Amino acid sequence: MSKTLKRPVSGQRPSCYIPSRLEDRRIRNRTLRQERRRKPDKPDDFVTYEDSDSEEETPSQQHQVLSTSYNFVDYIRSRESDLSDERTIDPAYASRHILTHDMFRETPIALGNINKVFCSQWLSNRQVVFGTKCNKLMVYDVNMRRVDAIPTLPNSHGASPDTQSGIHACQINPSHSLLATGARHSADIALYRLPTLDPLCIGENAHRDWVFDMCWLDDQFLVSGSRDTKLALWRVNEDLMDFPVAKDAEEEGDQQQQQQQDVPSYAHISPIAVKECRGAQKIRAICFNKEYRELALLSLNGYMHLFNAETFSQKLSRKLPNCQENVCIACQPNGLYAVGCRSYTLLLDPRTLQAVKKIASRYSGCGIRSASFQGNILTIGTGMGMLMFFDIRAGKYLESCINSSRTVVLKASKGYVAQFPDEEIDGFQQNKYSPAIYTHCYDSSGTRLFTAGGPLPATLIGNYAGIWQ
Repeated sequence: MSKTLKRPVSGQRPSCYIPSRLEDRRIRNRTLRQERRRKPDKPDDFVTYEDSDSEEETPSQQHQVLSTSYNFVDYIRSRESDLSDERTIDPAYASRHILTHDMFRETPIALGNINKVFCSQWLSNRQVVFGTKCNKLMVYDVNMRRVDAIPTLPNSHGASPDTQSGIHACQINPSHSLLATGARHSADIALYRLPTLDPLCIGENAHRDWVFDMCWLDDQFLVSGSRDTKLALWRVNEDLMDFPVAKDAEEEGDQQQQQQQDVPSYAHISPIAVKECRGAQKIRAICFNKEYRELALLSLNGYMHLFNAETFSQKLSRKLPNCQENVCIACQPNGLYAVGCRSYTLLLDPRTLQAVKKIASRYSGCGIRSASFQGNILTIGTGMGMLMFFDIRAGKYLESCINSSRTVVLKASKGYVAQFPDEEIDGFQQNKYSPAIYTHCYDSSGTRLFTAGGPLPATLIGNYAGIWQ
């Protein structure tokens, strides 16, 4: 969890300097090596090895080991006192500890008659923004337990109800100064200032069909992908950031100006480049691989495509093995890709797009609907209202420390489903309803998890949202 390299006072050694720790370390390392060398019944397709299997350590290495404290209390005290000790902490440890010790508890969120939550992001430690299939952009206040609506932005051509097909993506830039999401017209994008959520601009004239996903390359450049198989590159320059924000109507004092302020002012921008993804059929998901400076795309015909992020040119396309309903993708900081399919999750080598591991779902036919990395833990949202957690290092699902015979699974509550006539729902029963987890996201501390979605059948109207903490 934490490492603190203690710097002793002159003539003294730190309290953690206990020589017997070296022998305990040797025994533990020897046990791990024997476990790795044991031939399993079914060998793994992908295996990693340590740099050295030698038990010998130099005197300087032994001294550093004995001077290093792994006690979290020492880390806190060193940080509070602003000491010169070298200290590091694993940011994903908190979420791992909470999951393995069965500490997460769900707080359901009542959303009324809103239809299916498709995307979400934490704005701060108390606010979550999410977009819905019924074209609403909402903000949930965790402390106040209140949901507020953010006005969506119409384009200059006007948006008819036929073009309002839901907000499928929302992304925050690295500096947390801008929020990019879908506009009132589902083929456009909208940008809002943070933390005030004032509208900044609307991006149009790029796509002819719904925008399914988007990702930031840096604080200025944004890429959107659509069902029309096109990628659009947008830029938010400094001139646009200086675009005036609508003033408070009460300060104007004029009734006519007050009526005009009901519709806030914002700019209209066009993309700086639009590229068609060759070999794709409806771009479904996008992610940016910072390690390899490339864009990874999923298309509904079972292909994965790579674009060079610096030249905005297509590099390669690869057919995924037996991949059906591939609707979500995630990228680990070291470059590893995870692709969610109907009944399993694929881990892909970013250099060749070869599958290095196939993570079978523990529940048949559940469908993988959302995926994200939290350190070395891959969080998987399913179509049956369950979240599963796969430990990348251990190569298996995360196991409970309370009951070692079971894995960690979070089961969502039922949520809300609109009532339909029996002939329309084809035998659907409310008491058997389990919502699909279309989106989930951790807060910055990793100690809270927002999950949301709704009924999996396209004909059903309903929603689900909850905070795990």
